[in-house]
Amino acid sequence: MPKINTPRKGSLAFSPRKRAKSQVPKYQSWPEYEGTPVLQGFAGYKVGMTHVVMVDDHKNSPTEGKDIMVPVTVIEIPAMKVAAVRAYARDTYGRHPLTEVWTEKPDPALEKRITLPSSYDGEAARKKVEEAMAEGKVADIFVLMHTTPDRVSGIPKKVPDLMEVRVAGGPVEGRFEFATGLLGKEVSLKSVIAPGSYADITAVTTGKGTQGPVKRWGIKLRKRKHSRGGKKRHIGNLGPWNPHHVRWQVPQTGQMGYQQRTEFNKRILSIGDNGAEITPSGGFLHYGVIRNPYVLVKGSIPGPAKRLVRIRPATRQGEHVARQPAIEFVSVQSKQG
Repeated sequence: MPKINTPRKGSLAFSPRKRAKSQVPKYQSWPEYEGTPVLQGFAGYKVGMTHVVMVDDHKNSPTEGKDIMVPVTVIEIPAMKVAAVRAYARDTYGRHPLTEVWTEKPDPALEKRITLPSSYDGEAARKKVEEAMAEGKVADIFVLMHTTPDRVSGIPKKVPDLMEVRVAGGPVEGRFEFATGLLGKEVSLKSVIAPGSYADITAVTTGKGTQGPVKRWGIKLRKRKHSRGGKKRHIGNLGPWNPHHVRWQVPQTGQMGYQQRTEFNKRILSIGDNGAEITPSGGFLHYGVIRNPYVLVKGSIPGPAKRLVRIRPATRQGEHVARQPAIEFVSVQSKQG
């Protein structure tokens, strides 16, 4: 009799599978970079998908040098504003915020997201950071940036999304000077990443509510007589007799979707300034018309339309080589059938 082998169903890598705390994704790691100071992140709003015709430039590909059709995701990327600079110090207990230097005139829309201080001494905060840098206590520099959803007609909100973006490149003093020079200014994606390079795309996935173990974990349906008791989509048992509790590895009913996920090494195919050139007849389904700059990303990304998406230069690019894509055609055919 052959040996029966049934590997476990579903991955435990993302456990516990619970709802994300916020629709604004958070990064715990950033790519290594040596050079002049730059920002290492940006954010936009997912529009939908279309396809392009481009020259296959993958080395040793069967269709190398030929025209191929590639599915792409469209992300609308209006300019982001820098509201503050945050310095981090490191001690025996780890890294923690030292202080923040805020812009003198924050965007009025930011008051809908956070409570702005009535009296704030920016010079004192700046002096505190400079003294800490002189003592070698500053470990890293970040900026607080926020989106401008009021410029996006497809997003039904005006409250900006506030997030933290790392400033990389060179000594800490140079990064702090670069960051303070951006206070109150607008930043575009072109200053963060270039077409043809690779990026990590992070978003909160589409929520599917409470689902059973068959859909959530991919277990098998009960067969023949086992399904006649009205429990065709239930698991066979809850685990062994010992230990006397249900282990967390047992596939059970629970939350599915609405969890933060990151797609690594997504190729940036194009960054455009005119949204009209990419908008199909009648607009994108469940989104509408693009009125701001946009970016085309090869393949699919997490989340539904209108979801906030964060973009970060690739942290584990490996053998991928950045190269300028040759796009010959972008489909603007109506998505409404």
